[in-house]
Amino acid sequence: MKPELVKEKFVFCTVSEQSFSKLNVKPLLIFKEEEGITIVLKKESADANSLPYSSVWALITLTVSSDLTAVGFLAAITNSLAESGISVNVVSAYYHDHLFVPIEKAEKAMQVLKVLSNQNI
Repeated sequence: MKPELVKEKFVFCTVSEQSFSKLNVKPLLIFKEEEGITIVLKKESADANSLPYSSVWALITLTVSSDLTAVGFLAAITNSLAESGISVNVVSAYYHDHLFVPIEKAEKAMQVLKVLSNQNI
């Protein structure tokens, strides 16, 4: 799975559609929900725009190309992280899976993922 830890810190924020249209940010992810727009962006950008967030996240990208129809791959990963007491927010994009883990548990998550990589899940 070749996990790679991204150097930047990320946050999840929520804003209204009206507020979003006025922001000058470059989010990594935008997801529209009924209650508002969720944006994932670099912590420094959220701070610069006075956007509130509840926690800071590290991003780990699984650099192996993944299949959007794969069964069980992410379940094995999230189960192993959960067994190690690490929460995870997963984003599956076209080419790769991306894991957001609490910033303070990023190194532990990388260790877990490297062990899993050696098991060829």
